[in-house]
Amino acid sequence: MASQISRHIAKDPESDAISPIQSHPTSLGEDSMTGHMMSLQDPDNPLNWPIYKRIYASAVAIAFAFVVAFGITVYTAGISEVTTRFDVSATVAILGLSLYLLGIAFAPLTTPHLSEAFGRSTVYLISLPLFSLFILGAGLSKNFTTLAVCRFFAGFFGGPCLVLIEGTFADVWSANVTGSYYAILSLASFVGAGTGPLIGGFVFAARGWRWTQWVTLMLALAAYLLGIGLPETYPRAIMRRRAKRRGLPPPQLVEAGSGVTLRDMLLVTVLTPLKMLVTEPIVVGTSLYLGFNFAVIFSFFISIPVVLEATYGFDIQQVGLAFIAAIAGSLLAAATSVILDRLVFPRLLKKSHNGIVDIEYRLYPAMMGGFGITISLFWIAWTASPNIKWPSPVLGTLLYVWGNMSVLISGVSYLFDAYPPRGTLSALTAAASFRLTLAAALPLVILQSQYYDSQPLPISQRNKSRH
Repeated sequence: MASQISRHIAKDPESDAISPIQSHPTSLGEDSMTGHMMSLQDPDNPLNWPIYKRIYASAVAIAFAFVVAFGITVYTAGISEVTTRFDVSATVAILGLSLYLLGIAFAPLTTPHLSEAFGRSTVYLISLPLFSLFILGAGLSKNFTTLAVCRFFAGFFGGPCLVLIEGTFADVWSANVTGSYYAILSLASFVGAGTGPLIGGFVFAARGWRWTQWVTLMLALAAYLLGIGLPETYPRAIMRRRAKRRGLPPPQLVEAGSGVTLRDMLLVTVLTPLKMLVTEPIVVGTSLYLGFNFAVIFSFFISIPVVLEATYGFDIQQVGLAFIAAIAGSLLAAATSVILDRLVFPRLLKKSHNGIVDIEYRLYPAMMGGFGITISLFWIAWTASPNIKWPSPVLGTLLYVWGNMSVLISGVSYLFDAYPPRGTLSALTAAASFRLTLAAALPLVILQSQYYDSQPLPISQRNKSRH
């Protein structure tokens, strides 16, 4: 989701330009490792860690991102009870989803500076407990205002876990497997979001909406216990800590791409992203496309339950099971991206004369996924009818998620390769915050229709308020 921000350090750190790289090259040879700023022979370089240590760091990053993504959507299973418990309309109740996403939208703006100042492991191990405190507050809330505020700050403090995962992967895995780990780290958030209503439906039916927050809290505790021994993976932080441990002066490092002074930080992650959203065609086009896709996919977590319940008489558990299609779609997208990367890149590299491949090859998954998005939207809209059996729109959802994730992997990879370091960070920040903001907004208007605000709730959602 927002995980594509932290990897800006893996590029030549001396360029300050924000214009696209005109030659559009990408090379996955040794030169691409210079952004790590540690010698390839340095035993402390995360690339030289034993495989089990690198897998452990990756697993922790995946677990933290999964929990925060799970927390976004598990709430939707209990929206009907939130409306009756707090006497609010369904549209107001959806704020619990939207404000959480809006909180995450701030993470791309702040996380690069936090990880530069404190290292990745510190941010991980502080972010998740703060996230958990506000999930606890949401579960204990006595009025909707408290619930809405706690959900916003849960997203705000959990957001860095979604941003840092890519930086962690870039630290510990060679750039030669970029396409593969992009797919894997995207799975953490997509599968987490898909699992939310799947588990939430059964939890809500058995114990009520508050238990959707308790389950999130339990998963957060499990992830934290897994990650309590997380080693620092950020090379700049490793070198600073090593020097301090040895009683040496701080190492002389190239200025961080995220900026050092407050003015530079605001310029790189606030002002320049805003400017790029209106002046850079690549950023404008990519942000609009990814933003539309994200807005649609998060509106699905509101609209699909309504459609399945009102059209096919599903209960809340059956609705949750339908989201297995979304999980399957994300797995298929990851497999598609990895296979394309493994088949296409070696052939292009072999044909090149200087070991450089045009970055447009990153767009192959999007070329396929874009067709999937368009076809699936028509498919779902035309087949969600009592005259057509329920597997049809559910399979359409699988196709949409496959297309959505394929486009995301391509778009973010292309943005990363298209700009030099500071431009990359600003471009990725613009795209991430923009799509999360749209994702927060669309669910609030998607159900201004007969299902919620003009008609009674579907029978399966008319549950008694549970305290």
